[in-house]
Amino acid sequence: MQISGRKIGPGERPYVIAEMSGNHNQSLGRALEIVDAAAANGADAIKLQTYTADTMTLNVRMPGFVIEDPNSLWAGRQLYELYQEAYTPWEWHKPIMDRAATLGLHCFSSPFDASAVDFLESLGVSAYKIASFEIVDLPLIRKAASTGKPMIMSTGMATAGEIEEAVSTAREAGCQDLMILKCTSTYPAKAENTNILTIPHMRAMFGCEVGLSDHTMGSGVAVAAVALGATLVEKHFTLARADGGVDSAFSMEPDELRRLVEDVENARLSLGQVNYGPTPAEIKSLGFRRSLYIARDVKAGEVLTPEKVRVVRPGFGLPPKFLESVIGRRASRDAPAGTPVAWDLLA
Repeated sequence: MQISGRKIGPGERPYVIAEMSGNHNQSLGRALEIVDAAAANGADAIKLQTYTADTMTLNVRMPGFVIEDPNSLWAGRQLYELYQEAYTPWEWHKPIMDRAATLGLHCFSSPFDASAVDFLESLGVSAYKIASFEIVDLPLIRKAASTGKPMIMSTGMATAGEIEEAVSTAREAGCQDLMILKCTSTYPAKAENTNILTIPHMRAMFGCEVGLSDHTMGSGVAVAAVALGATLVEKHFTLARADGGVDSAFSMEPDELRRLVEDVENARLSLGQVNYGPTPAEIKSLGFRRSLYIARDVKAGEVLTPEKVRVVRPGFGLPPKFLESVIGRRASRDAPAGTPVAWDLLA
C-alpha cells in the first residue's frame, strides 16, 4: 500500500507512526514541538485523534462511565472528563498538519465518528486510522472507507470474526489500500501479552499488509514484529514522560523514537534471504579460518610429522580435515616454517 506516495510493504523501510494522542497536554505549542521532535527523530508520520468528549461518550457517572479497574492508569476517572482532557481541539488540526507538511512528515488522524471523518476530509488528510476500540463500529469504518483513502485498523481485543467483518466492510465501501495492526489494548502492554506470532497468520488470513500498534516499553517487540513481517510500527510519542499527560506513561521519548526507527530498519535488513556459504562481505574473513601450515623448517624428502605440520590460522593452507592425509607424506621441496600446506608440497 501507499500513503502520499510512500510505499509500505515487504522490501520497504518500516513505516513508523508517532502517535501524539493527548500528550500535547492541552498546549498547541507543545503539540507543534511534538511534531518537530517526531520529524527530527525519523518518524514517517505523526498521528492525531479527532473527537470531542461529546462525540465520544455521555457526561454521566452511571456504571460503565467511570473507570473502575484499580490497575488502570486512569482508575477512578469519569470517561467524559478524561476525554475532555485528552482531546485535540479541532482548530489545532490544521496548524499541526501544516507544520508536519513543512517538515516532510505525514499527518493523519483517527476519527471516532462520522463528523470527524467529514472534518478530516475538509483538511485533505492522506489516510485514516481506526482505533482498536472502534473496530466494531462498522458504520464508522464504512464512512472512512468511502473516501477511498488508505486505511489502517488496529485490532486490539478483536476476534478473527470481528476483524473479518471490519476488513470486508472497508473493502466493500471502496478501500483499496488497507492495513491491519496487531495490537494489545492494555496500557502499558507487557511483551508476554503481545502474541506477535499472530502477524504472519493475519497476513495470510486477511490478505493485506500487517503492522504493529505497540504499547510496550522499548523497541524489542517492534523489532521482533518486523522480523515476523510487520511493515508498519505505531508508538505513542511524547517529549518527556516526566511531563505527565494521559498517555505519557507508555509513550516513547525522542531519543527512544530515533533508536526505534534505526532498530526496526536493521531488523528488516537483517532478514535478507536464505543463504549458506560466505556472503560477499565475509570473503575476506575466510583468511582467518584455521588451515594446515608447516610449523618447522622442512627439507625436500623429509617426512611430515605432527610437529612439522599444525592446524593454525590463517586459512590459506589445506583445510584441517586433510591433516591425517598429510601426516606421514614426504615434502616435495624445501619449506620454511610458515609455508601453507598445498597438495603440490607433498611428494
